[in-house]
Amino acid sequence: MTEDNTNIESTEKTTESLLETVSDAEVNSRISFEEFTDEKSLISYNAFGSKQMKIKVLEVSDENPASKWKFGDRVKVTKILITIKHLTTQEVEEGEFNIEEIELELAEKRHYTSTNRWVPVNDIKNGYVVGSKHTRLISDASALDYIVF
Repeated sequence: MTEDNTNIESTEKTTESLLETVSDAEVNSRISFEEFTDEKSLISYNAFGSKQMKIKVLEVSDENPASKWKFGDRVKVTKILITIKHLTTQEVEEGEFNIEEIELELAEKRHYTSTNRWVPVNDIKNGYVVGSKHTRLISDASALDYIVF
């Protein structure tokens, strides 16, 4: 019973620390090399190189991951904020998506779903998802034409 409580507490602490972003007050302070996140690692580009996308995690599920020993520390993302920048016109689009609802909608309409909402903790930096995991989170939304990227 105490192990369950400590696991839940550690999951809650991990979740809170993943969603924290660097505040304006902390920007002027020195950061260590380990805390530094290169902006390029958080951005993904479309096939033509005309758009770039950045995904911010807004909400994660408190569900405990299965097979932690096999897949490591992961969190289940439920809501994201997507920012798409058109590089030719410098136009910026933002949209908030509830991935859980989109996944259920796709399963209902097309009888399948391809979203893997489990993201490794190491792939979330300052509240943003690393660019290599973007397609994992937006696959259902793009299948339903909510996102054209």
